[in-house]
Amino acid sequence: MARKGPAKPRVVEPDPVYRNRLVTKLINRAMRDGKKSVAQKQVYKAFEIIKGMGLDPIKVFAEAINNIKPSMEVRPRRIGGAAYQVPVAVRGSRKESLAIRWLIFGARSRPNSQYHTFAEKLVAEILDASKGEGFAVKKRQDMERMAEANRAFAHFRW
Repeated sequence: MARKGPAKPRVVEPDPVYRNRLVTKLINRAMRDGKKSVAQKQVYKAFEIIKGMGLDPIKVFAEAINNIKPSMEVRPRRIGGAAYQVPVAVRGSRKESLAIRWLIFGARSRPNSQYHTFAEKLVAEILDASKGEGFAVKKRQDMERMAEANRAFAHFRW
């Protein structure tokens, strides 16, 4: 742990278009090589595509994030020379960051032959996640399944 105590959480400003801090976190996570304006254009373009489908992009995005957020995860705990995977509840800020990370990774891993821009990939992943499908939701289910399988080690919680 740091000598000066725990790290202070950074306050993220809401984005200029939708006034939503989760959208800002999505933009910051989608950013590559410090090119924030490029990431902003792609995320807003994705939201415009969702709006063109007759859906509210913020509601669909919020629903997708809620479907992705994990409730339990496993953390390694070393006891007597053996490392046990101990299930623990996920903190609120970590839930959001994991959900956004998995959403971006799922969008990036989609094939270029089918989706030509990152915005199209992001739309597909957000819509799948809002329906309870896609890479990000599968990742959450795998994590919670792992925590459930290791429930026997829950008494090692610290």
